[in-house]
Amino acid sequence: MAEKKRMTKQRKVILEVLKNTKCHPTADWIYDQVRQKLPNISLGTVYRNLKVLKEMGEIMELDYGSTYSRFDGNPENHYHFVCNSCDEVIDLDLPVEDNLNERAQEKNNIKVVNHRLEFYGFCEKCS
Repeated sequence: MAEKKRMTKQRKVILEVLKNTKCHPTADWIYDQVRQKLPNISLGTVYRNLKVLKEMGEIMELDYGSTYSRFDGNPENHYHFVCNSCDEVIDLDLPVEDNLNERAQEKNNIKVVNHRLEFYGFCEKCS
């Protein structure tokens, strides 16, 4: 049976920072914000706690390969738009197509657990 993780002070502050921003920040940005409340926290502690919060299902990690990850305080499945110019990540107000999982399974004889759909282009500021 998996170990139940408790909500430590550090995790609470990191989660609070993520829940109170509309942007999809990097770990470095989160670290800068958390240090305002917990000045002695290390970047490594922030990274470790982001991983645990993700495993707990409290946050979502948007992994963009080897370049960077962004974090989202909304763990529910939803779609994102990524600006090709400024790298801003925006939540899209679109209904999640839950039946895409089933359609992909039926057409390809596979087992789909979830999906991630992102749109790319230029945000309002950059277009």
